[in-house]
Amino acid sequence: MRDNARVALKRLRQDLAARRHALVWRVVHWGWREFQQAGMVTAGTPAGRAFARFGSGSIMAFPAGSVFGEGSIAVGRDTLIGVQVTLSAGLVPGQDLGPDPVLRIGDRCVIGRGSHIVAHADVSIGDDVWTGPYVYITDQNHGYADPDTPIGRQLPVNKPVEVGAGSWLGAGAIVLPGARIGRNVVVAAGSVVRGEVPDHSVVAGVPARVVRSRTPEGWSRAAIIEAALVPIREDTRESRI
Repeated sequence: MRDNARVALKRLRQDLAARRHALVWRVVHWGWREFQQAGMVTAGTPAGRAFARFGSGSIMAFPAGSVFGEGSIAVGRDTLIGVQVTLSAGLVPGQDLGPDPVLRIGDRCVIGRGSHIVAHADVSIGDDVWTGPYVYITDQNHGYADPDTPIGRQLPVNKPVEVGAGSWLGAGAIVLPGARIGRNVVVAAGSVVRGEVPDHSVVAGVPARVVRSRTPEGWSRAAIIEAALVPIREDTRESRI
């Protein structure tokens, strides 16, 4: 009888522990969903109103990454910005960058989880641009002209960046200062883009090269072979810096 009682008591404790764990699990996940909902940035929230523009229907998921310089950032309509995405304008919070936004994200864009968009002079992302997770876009890089001064202490160099409407940037892609990506371009995952990318092309590699180009006849095999040998043209639009 005592053995049976011990077994029954053990089962009761195990059952109570399982029920308690299930209850805590439900409470934690319910609470986290509530936090995510409450922490989202929309046009009507105080955080949304801090932006130069935060379009109707747009959402910045919670938790966000580092976000500062909102007064110089404009986000279009119906755009989704994923969790842990960093959006920054300027070097430090509160920096006066002038009356016009230096970071512009268009309508109906999707910015993937953990991505970083860092603007100091001019980053423009067109409508309907989608990115995978952990994409990095910046218009500034360290200067290294002086061989006797540590690179981190030299003045940075700014070059405008443009991502054309309808383009797709795969996971982990990096867009460097001076890049100008055309319309409806595919950037393969992990690519590093610099210079000018023509419309309706596919680029891949480090540094990225055109591997496919759309012609009036479609994606012909000959065009693919020839395009694989075409480097991306370096951008020399210094007048926009």
